[in-house]
Amino acid sequence: MLKIKETKIDPGKAEFAVLDFETTGTSSKTNRVIEIGLVKIKNKKIVDTYSSLINPETEIPYYITNLTGIKTEDIVDAPTFNSTIQRLLDFIGDSILVAHNLSFDYSFLKNEFLLAGYDLPEYQTLCTLKLARKLYPELKSKSLGNLVKHFRIRNEDAHRALSDATATAKILLKMIDESKRSHGIEELTDLIRLQQSPAAAKKFRLMKKGLADDYGKLGDKPGVYIFKNRQDEILYIGKAKLLRKRVANHFAGTAPRKSKQIVRKSSKLDFIQTNTELTALILEAEMVKIHKPEFNSQLKKYSQNYFIKFDIEKEYPAPKVTSKFDFDGKDYFGPYNSGDTARNMVDIVNRTFSLRECTEKDLKKGIICYLHNIERCLAPCAEKVDKEYKDEMENVYEFLSGKNQHAVDRLLLKMKRLSDEKKYEQAAILRDSVNSILNQIHKTLVLSDPVNKAHVMVQIKGADDDDYVLIVEGKVIVRGYPLDQPDYFSTVLDDYFGGTVRLFAEPDKRDLERMKIALSWFINQRNRLTVYQLNEFESFEELSGYASI
Repeated sequence: MLKIKETKIDPGKAEFAVLDFETTGTSSKTNRVIEIGLVKIKNKKIVDTYSSLINPETEIPYYITNLTGIKTEDIVDAPTFNSTIQRLLDFIGDSILVAHNLSFDYSFLKNEFLLAGYDLPEYQTLCTLKLARKLYPELKSKSLGNLVKHFRIRNEDAHRALSDATATAKILLKMIDESKRSHGIEELTDLIRLQQSPAAAKKFRLMKKGLADDYGKLGDKPGVYIFKNRQDEILYIGKAKLLRKRVANHFAGTAPRKSKQIVRKSSKLDFIQTNTELTALILEAEMVKIHKPEFNSQLKKYSQNYFIKFDIEKEYPAPKVTSKFDFDGKDYFGPYNSGDTARNMVDIVNRTFSLRECTEKDLKKGIICYLHNIERCLAPCAEKVDKEYKDEMENVYEFLSGKNQHAVDRLLLKMKRLSDEKKYEQAAILRDSVNSILNQIHKTLVLSDPVNKAHVMVQIKGADDDDYVLIVEGKVIVRGYPLDQPDYFSTVLDDYFGGTVRLFAEPDKRDLERMKIALSWFINQRNRLTVYQLNEFESFEELSGYASI
């Protein structure tokens, strides 16, 4: 394997080729490849794939067929590895070669090249199994199957090369984000070194006494840590799921270059302990903006979520999918963790209800399209349907809030009519929509109202103490938040139940930042949340009785 090149490439901008082989056995010396799966990643996106069955020129053992489903007769007409080498070389190119348990796949790759009479090029490599041991020590098993389960990644064809390679690629993308969050990794060379670092590389380099004493005060709780110099100036602010474990990475012999610079310049280490990682995330973002530390990147990115937007300032709003959220007078439902889920929701809305689907330009033309003829649109382009459209909007909002029965009843009636008319293909499409509603569509729903109009309290399960987060009038308020006024949380609840909540100032940039961080975190931590709709309670005391505030 290739020696690490000294490059300053951001891992998020690097190019990776993720490889997986299915083989006739576990030894590369005596067994052969029977299937190749390759996935190309550029700029943190999957951009290409390649897969092929391979004729190993030998029988496939019965237990391998049981595991993979690949039979000897399946590969009789498949190409040999020799004939796929050029395609494989072209696909990998100058990418970083990645696999889960890389030594296994690499040994087969090397042996197949040797048997074909080729020299295997030297590649920079990453092993997601080794990275998992560094990034997720709390997981008992770092197998591909366990990581897939942990991250809730779909891998319907496990033990097939392309499906496993795709799952590995998705895990790698999560690892790139986690390595930046938990280890401060910002360069590709540091990511490659991280996988190669010894498992017990927790020994500290020589520290200043002040730093060593401060480190000893850290506990295994979430929070924010602050490196300061001798003049008490803040050099770096970071957040942690577990403070002691995260800060230890800055002192490890294998720490990234940036961490070593921070430690070299620091004389003090402060920290603020929180109940959950969410409070730490919000606190870190706001403290960085306030103090502008030397070693913090000012632009912080959070995982992208998607929303369904209604421009309610328009006469006849229509649902649109967007990845941007703002306090701009429009209604936003979500968040959804993928664009496909949000688009699927809009598709179901269009099939079930009668809102317009045309562009603003087509709406102004005043020409009725075929959607009106098949009862998928009220045709506001042709005549005023203000009341009917408003009623339909209310039905759509009810559906997007998680109340499915009205939508299901409508679809079932349409299905019956189409079946009676022997339009079975169209009926089948509606059946699939019903199944999506019943089985999938609202499983990640956190907020039932539009985000900008939500009045909820979210209880977040912490290791010791829970966090409580209010979302009211576009504002996000965390109980006991260090940068807010004391008792601000209870004051907001008192005002809400006292009917004076609208005396708040309009949401500002800080509120928008808090909302984006909270929504991004909520969608990946749904099983830790309990959401209370404030309008379902008559008083602060009643809510406190349910939520044990």
